[in-house]
Amino acid sequence: MSRLKLVDLVSSGIAWTVALFVGGVLVLASASLPANTSATKASALGSLGASCQASGPKSCIASILDAMGGRKSLESVNLLHLELVSHTQVAEQSYRQEPFLTSDAHTTAILDLKGRRVYRKVEITWPESDPGAATISQVVVAGPDGGVRRGAKADQPCSLSDIEAARDALGLLPVNVLLDAANANDLHFEAPIMLRSTSHLVLGFTSLGQSKRILINSFNLSLDAIDTTTQFHDFWFYWGDVERRIYFDNWKFFHGFRFPTNTVEERNQLLWRTTQILDLEVNGQLDESLFQMDAAAKQQSLAARGFEVPFKLGETKDLAPEVTLLVGPWNATIIKQDDGVLILECPLSSEYVSGIISEVKRRYPGTPIKAVLSTSDSWPHVGGIRQVVAEGIPVYALDLNLPLLDRLVHAPHIQAPDLLAQHPKQPKWQTVGQTINIGQDQNRLQLYPLRGVSTERQYMVYFPERKLLYASDTLSINDDGSLYDPELMYEVVQAVQREHLEVLTVYAMHQGPTPWSQVESLVRTAVSPR
Repeated sequence: MSRLKLVDLVSSGIAWTVALFVGGVLVLASASLPANTSATKASALGSLGASCQASGPKSCIASILDAMGGRKSLESVNLLHLELVSHTQVAEQSYRQEPFLTSDAHTTAILDLKGRRVYRKVEITWPESDPGAATISQVVVAGPDGGVRRGAKADQPCSLSDIEAARDALGLLPVNVLLDAANANDLHFEAPIMLRSTSHLVLGFTSLGQSKRILINSFNLSLDAIDTTTQFHDFWFYWGDVERRIYFDNWKFFHGFRFPTNTVEERNQLLWRTTQILDLEVNGQLDESLFQMDAAAKQQSLAARGFEVPFKLGETKDLAPEVTLLVGPWNATIIKQDDGVLILECPLSSEYVSGIISEVKRRYPGTPIKAVLSTSDSWPHVGGIRQVVAEGIPVYALDLNLPLLDRLVHAPHIQAPDLLAQHPKQPKWQTVGQTINIGQDQNRLQLYPLRGVSTERQYMVYFPERKLLYASDTLSINDDGSLYDPELMYEVVQAVQREHLEVLTVYAMHQGPTPWSQVESLVRTAVSPR
């Protein structure tokens, strides 16, 4: 539910639409296979599949390559020009849970298979944008060894998720997957499964350090799907070891080989993205100028940390005595009360929140941390929740968000174990389902669920003695002085009136302290007839 502006979405790497193709309600954080998959006996295989399995892994993959057009045809593919359209469920920051909002993207991509480089120009339409501001374009050139984003004046380092997506665009491309399987020293059969009510051979292997499984239709030897377990560096980073399945469909002949023109990607059993090829050219002319990159920017991209970045104390603002705002891309607040300290929000990552906790201990040594207040369900906003649980700190969370947070806490983190994975603890949830009072001194707090149409997954925090309001993730003022998505603050104004609160100053996750009268005026302007 993070109301990130479009430029932030692109900088997060979410705009990489070609990656999947070429290469509580929401997320089940278990490592189980999708629900439509079950083990079956080899005797249920189709005749082609049974013969293929009996011939052994290497002979079987040779037969599969033949079914796709032949090994020589696949090995002759050096370059792919693609025009794609994709639709992605905005699971990480929809205003509500399922059914999720969808972002749409149109992508022009060039895959240099021999040079291991990917060029893509993408135009995204974002569903939570203001009218007239829904679209943004971006050009990214990247490969496993780094990449850049084309800037207005110069190349900029691309994100870690851009590099990861380029690696997937090449490594999960059906052509490369089958050839990698054929060349793998550890190619082996696994237990056959049922997929789409049809028996499938399963071959496992390792490529570039990643374990993969290809699911082969036992009646026609077509590549129907690929399975991986992945630690992502896009918004799915928070779920640790993510079970990914990419389905291939609508096969066509190109340049003498078969290629799927539609894909569907599942992540942790969520149907996450669909992609369709609108046009495909094989082994056309390579324009080297498109792949030129500033060497320094490309090298700098390799140092990117993704979401797992350390907390660095920068600007701070004293909102009231012993109420300190830690200003950053994701704001957090330290609140000292007579009997301990409260931390308002646990954003971004475990490492980031660990730094916030260290800052609390530096400021108030020996003072207990009473609780963390987590006011929304956007994945970046709760990105440090696992660190909070690992530290044994209670968490005040909205009743509607507890199923999601509980799955985040119990998500497997085997590939990159964090503190909670190394030393498991049970969360200490404090449910916010109605008005809750915390503390009795000048910094006492009141928590109010918003319950609006767009804000139902958030609660606001009120400081009665300070007449100060924290509005969760609802307030962001645009460069021209107008409100970003005025509906959000309209619902906050309604909640303030409903609860009869007297507010002088308001601030939020992405907005510093602002006079309440100014915000009320902006809301009136936004909702008035024009």
